[in-house]
Amino acid sequence: MCRFLIYSGQCPILLSHLITSPTHSILTQSYDSRLRLDQTRPHNGDGFGVGYYTTAPTTSTRRRGVSDPVPKEEVIDLGPEPCIFTSTIPAWNCRNLERLATKTVSPLIFAHVRASTEGTLSDSNCHPFSRGALMWMHNGGIGGWKLGVKRKLVTDIGDKWFESVGGSTDSEWAFALFMDSLEKMGSDPDDEKKQRHGFGHTVLRKAMLKTIERINGFIKALPENTRSNGDTRSLLNFAVTDGKSVVCTRYVSSRTDDAASLFFSSGTNWREQNTGRSGTSTPSKPGKGEYKMERRDKGADIVLVASEPLTFERDNWVTVPTNSVLTIHNQTVLIHPILDEFYNHAPSMPRSSRFAATKGQTTGDGMAEQGSVKAAIVRDSLADDLAANGAGLGMAAA
Repeated sequence: MCRFLIYSGQCPILLSHLITSPTHSILTQSYDSRLRLDQTRPHNGDGFGVGYYTTAPTTSTRRRGVSDPVPKEEVIDLGPEPCIFTSTIPAWNCRNLERLATKTVSPLIFAHVRASTEGTLSDSNCHPFSRGALMWMHNGGIGGWKLGVKRKLVTDIGDKWFESVGGSTDSEWAFALFMDSLEKMGSDPDDEKKQRHGFGHTVLRKAMLKTIERINGFIKALPENTRSNGDTRSLLNFAVTDGKSVVCTRYVSSRTDDAASLFFSSGTNWREQNTGRSGTSTPSKPGKGEYKMERRDKGADIVLVASEPLTFERDNWVTVPTNSVLTIHNQTVLIHPILDEFYNHAPSMPRSSRFAATKGQTTGDGMAEQGSVKAAIVRDSLADDLAANGAGLGMAAA
């Protein structure tokens, strides 16, 4: 399985403060993943990717010519699309990643290290994937993919999204399905205005939920004997952004199994403790920085989402509840339960970690245990109200 990391902040941060410098950075997780149980393939070394958005249009000064020596300022519009750097080189062995990370800042970053389950080792299969301003990552796998689900998905999406797939992973096909769902809901993923100004976090969340619903539908449509003889459970930790809002899921298509691990942390400053360096100053050497999420008030200027925590501070990280969708909008975290046939309304009923373990995953490491239990209790209490009222649910997470 893979590992991914998301940063969303009011201010740009140097990529190295997330990707290379922390002692348990995502680069470190590529070769020392504490929550990876697959001892036969203990590394996330099948390539990596980093996607980030530029802050704002910049200006350059040019002379018009000899006859008109007055300098002229020109706006350089880099467009709404993210810059994406991928490589099949293991992240721990890529000098260019270190060089890029120490000289690049962004207010919204996706990073991913890959342990392949579907698709060959190639740049086209490295996350994150993108189309226009939309960017997508996945940790997990679609159940029954080779038992007929892939064929059903491919034949169910529009030609434009079919042609957009350049690799062979189930993750990229899921992205195509997401864009097809977005279009069928009335929001064209290629709409230039929405590319620049955003689709809206509610629209992205609904399209994400529709994508999961359709995947479950493809699995249900398989012949009974196929589903009985093969494992059709899915681990769907998806992440998507339009450069304005972020939507993530922690999901498993089972009522008794737990999903792959996912955590979030929010605060006012992501700071290196042994030097006092903040997100805009020069970082420590790779893998040597001890970082902490600081909180000066109840608000949040920074939100991090990660498959594995970047620090070992128990009170810095909160476990995202199983079968939930997490939304980040203006650095506010909203958590909604995914109310389908696999939702468990009994928070006291434990889920098994065995299925995730067979995929090389764990479901958690005990960090922020109290916070996650409280979140689950609040979530399930509100979910019961939601089921009774037929309304939507939003929960601001501290």
